[in-house]
Amino acid sequence: MIKYLWQFAGELWAIFEGNFDPIWDSIDILVVTLGIYWLLLLIRGTRAVQILVGLLVLFALSLASEAFDFSTLGLVLQNFLGSAVVIMVILFQQDIRRALARVGRGFFPNVSAQQESQIVEEVIRAAQILAQRRVGALIVLERETGLDDQIEAGQTIDSLVSKELLVSIFHTQSPLHDGAAIIQDGRITAVGCILPLTLRADLPEGVGTRHRAAVGITEETDAVVIVVSEETATISVVMAGEMMHGLDAPRLRVVLRDVLTGERRELPPASEIGAPLEVAEGGVEESRA
Repeated sequence: MIKYLWQFAGELWAIFEGNFDPIWDSIDILVVTLGIYWLLLLIRGTRAVQILVGLLVLFALSLASEAFDFSTLGLVLQNFLGSAVVIMVILFQQDIRRALARVGRGFFPNVSAQQESQIVEEVIRAAQILAQRRVGALIVLERETGLDDQIEAGQTIDSLVSKELLVSIFHTQSPLHDGAAIIQDGRITAVGCILPLTLRADLPEGVGTRHRAAVGITEETDAVVIVVSEETATISVVMAGEMMHGLDAPRLRVVLRDVLTGERRELPPASEIGAPLEVAEGGVEESRA
């Protein structure tokens, strides 16, 4: 193995020494490095990281099979990795789509910011109304990790985000009020969606299904979830398995804007939203969801 790596390093150095242009090649390397760093930032905290690690492991096994002359293993891996480009496009299609969309949004920052602000306001008003009426709700805001698996189990509606629609969806007489509403790309794409429940055993006593579902989906994705408890009429925000509860409309507005515009991977400290609120990892002190 060491001999193989040493030989590979020698060949790489020979190519580098004979064709290296200090100026243009340095610029080329810098551009590629920045591109890789940007892509890593895009997939950080998402399932794409796990997939990328798996592909790197397979690539390392392919190199090892050549070094130790494992012909059968090498043949299988070569055939698999030979279509690596197609495989990566299929596996990372959601992340590629979001990366291109993010680049495109850079040309229209004012329109995108205005639309995002309006969506946040509609969600806040809906949560406030539902809390006042003691109606339970589960609203999921998709970020970089796709939620297509959850949408398949729900009812597709594809509608603009409005407080009237959100309130009607979670009305107790609605057949879809028990599921989650998912917001993608500025639109309510599906309702009545079933979310994965967390399997954690360290949650506080009395935490119900709605809050467990919110924790579960944020453990698997980078989504932001707003939960309204019908028992306590409180509003909570869940992100990365952590829950901030006891929010009113102004504080919910600060949290959502900070998370969505600042691209945070965790909830902001309670001191940043103007009140000493309790943040519990994975749960809240409520009797039921």
